Amino acid sequence: MNSNQTQNRTAFLPMVICCALFFIFGFVTWANGTLIPFLKLALNLETDLQAFFVTFASYIAYFFLALPSSWILHKIGFKNGLVLGMVILGVGSLIFIPAADNRSYGLFLTGIFIQGSAMALLQTAVNPYLSIIGPIDSAAARISIAGLCNKGAGVLVPIIFGILFLKNSEEVTAKINATTDINAKNAILDELLQRVHTPYITLAIIFVLFAVVIKFMHLPEVNEEEEVVADTDLNENKYVEIKSAKKTSVFQYPHLFLGAFAIFCCVAAEVMAGDGIATYGRELHIDPSLVRFSTSFTLICMLVGYVVGIITIPKIVSQQMALRICATSGVVLSIISAFSSGYVSYYAVALLGLANSLMWPAIFPLGIKGLGKFTKTGSAIMIMGIAGGALVLPIYGFLKDALHVDFQHAFLYTMLPAYLYIIYFAVKGHKAGTAK
Repeated sequence: MNSNQTQNRTAFLPMVICCALFFIFGFVTWANGTLIPFLKLALNLETDLQAFFVTFASYIAYFFLALPSSWILHKIGFKNGLVLGMVILGVGSLIFIPAADNRSYGLFLTGIFIQGSAMALLQTAVNPYLSIIGPIDSAAARISIAGLCNKGAGVLVPIIFGILFLKNSEEVTAKINATTDINAKNAILDELLQRVHTPYITLAIIFVLFAVVIKFMHLPEVNEEEEVVADTDLNENKYVEIKSAKKTSVFQYPHLFLGAFAIFCCVAAEVMAGDGIATYGRELHIDPSLVRFSTSFTLICMLVGYVVGIITIPKIVSQQMALRICATSGVVLSIISAFSSGYVSYYAVALLGLANSLMWPAIFPLGIKGLGKFTKTGSAIMIMGIAGGALVLPIYGFLKDALHVDFQHAFLYTMLPAYLYIIYFAVKGHKAGTAK
């Protein structure tokens, strides 16, 4: 039996665990798309900008916790890091219960931040693991497979939570607006917030049980100390080599930091199209019964893109070329959304899911390519880029609500710079500091 066959057999169980974890990431992350309108209604928040702090609390945790997560993983190991992350995720979910009982937005944001912290630890562990359990030039295909699970959960959660949290939301809103007695209004809001209890208690139990499963499973460690990592760009026919043995600091890899900012832009684009589409749809006066499933529409498009990536990378197109195509499509669709109206504009935003689909799978392996012994630290730096998701919706809300910029133009001003930078990274940035 040759080494490749052995690697393929030993990589199966890690792939299953990684896919399960990506499903959990997707479920928790894309719940934000439903929590934004739900908490705005249930907590009687005045503006979209206030409600957008849901995503800020979730994604800003990655910026603060990614590097500490790398240190934690170094101290306790990959598997124990996964166990710890799952337990913390369960704790964050349980905080939703007193938050609902006390109608405390601050406590909700605390629970969301703790969930984000757990995800920072889990993502710092899983992403490089997924990238290096096989050839680096097919890492985008493996991440795409895990991405199917991630975005599959993202398709399900707005449907499930939309039914649980936002059912009869139009009637509830009308009842609140018609009620003048403060005690009666508070009673309606308290009853609405009780919808949080069962789903988040159930999630906490599932997370802890999965932590126990991981604890007793055998997950092989992967050697990250490879001295030379090679990557071939199938379209450009250029051979790129990074000799990590000669490097003494992670700061000697400029492509890593350019990649981290590409992740920043990528996640910003994903969050804007996935979590922001419901608000965008309401501004366009799209049917409310359709709007509550908006995130699912975007993520279904992402699923289609992942399937295309699994089939084509690296056999037909390279990771770099897939990234160029996706980012360019993002530019085109953003312009269409800004200069059209009604359902055309709405579905242009939903189709951004297709444009966004292969960006993370291509950017992450390109960013950590050739880091050798610096892979864990490099992964943490890449994960810090997820903070892009924390800023994009508040920026959009500030442009729209505070500066009174037309909401479609505000959307374009937010998205266009992100896609243009990703195009730069796909064409040139990923080669920075490499010998050709």
